[in-house]
Amino acid sequence: MGHLDHATFGWLTPALSYAMACVGAALGLRCTVRALDATGRSRRNWLLTAASAIGTGIWTMHFVAMLGFGVTGTDIRFDVPLTILSLVVAMAVVGVGVFAVGYGRDRVRSLLVGGLTTGVGVASMHYLGMAALRLHGDVRFDPLLVGVSVLIAVVAATAALWAALNIHSPAAVAVASLVMGAAVSSMHYTGMFAVRVDVVPSGASLPGATVMQFIFPLAVGLGSYLFITSAFVALSPTAKERAAYASAGRLTEPDDRAVDVAPPGFRAAQTARTPAN
Repeated sequence: MGHLDHATFGWLTPALSYAMACVGAALGLRCTVRALDATGRSRRNWLLTAASAIGTGIWTMHFVAMLGFGVTGTDIRFDVPLTILSLVVAMAVVGVGVFAVGYGRDRVRSLLVGGLTTGVGVASMHYLGMAALRLHGDVRFDPLLVGVSVLIAVVAATAALWAALNIHSPAAVAVASLVMGAAVSSMHYTGMFAVRVDVVPSGASLPGATVMQFIFPLAVGLGSYLFITSAFVALSPTAKERAAYASAGRLTEPDDRAVDVAPPGFRAAQTARTPAN
């Protein structure tokens, strides 16, 4: 069995992947909070942004961590279509969970359905990403650790959606995102510790792309999207702030509907009594 190294670059990839998970969680939570305060098309748009942020953050976390994954005795390549499919699955299934919470009338049921759906989606993304691995050998998984990783994903997703429903202050969202990032990272590495690789030495070339050819540029691009979207969300006013601005604007505008109720001749008499300069 080949020796597996989950941190070939030291603590760089685990720390960076954790940061990506936290940014995605924080952005997703803030967008979900905004969605719950909005209505109509605005709510839908905020929920779509939340789903893309959480899904992108989780996917980026997974593959940034995979940059540090190595197996002694074999090179590693990634199947490009399967890797992209794992990203699509992450955003789509997270979107189902977020919309269940955003539009559900029964909060408890919506939370349970959304948490289960999102958690299974996160786990599906992880194992689709692992299925995209191409190496000289056979990849096996410890069933017990796989089950634990899926359970962690469901609990983490449910906790994140609960936070979106119940936590509104920026400081509380920041703390919740740190916890969510830790939970997602725990799920990833639990799933990685379930991996067993039986290396079969071969001189044949492997199909697929290397991490630097495909994964690294895509992860950098998606990470940039997360940071830019975070800045946009942070700078955009909330519904309460917009209402306050509108109210302040109405108070400072002159009222064209004012009616002059002075009796006829009153203003003319007042003008006549005013001494000339």
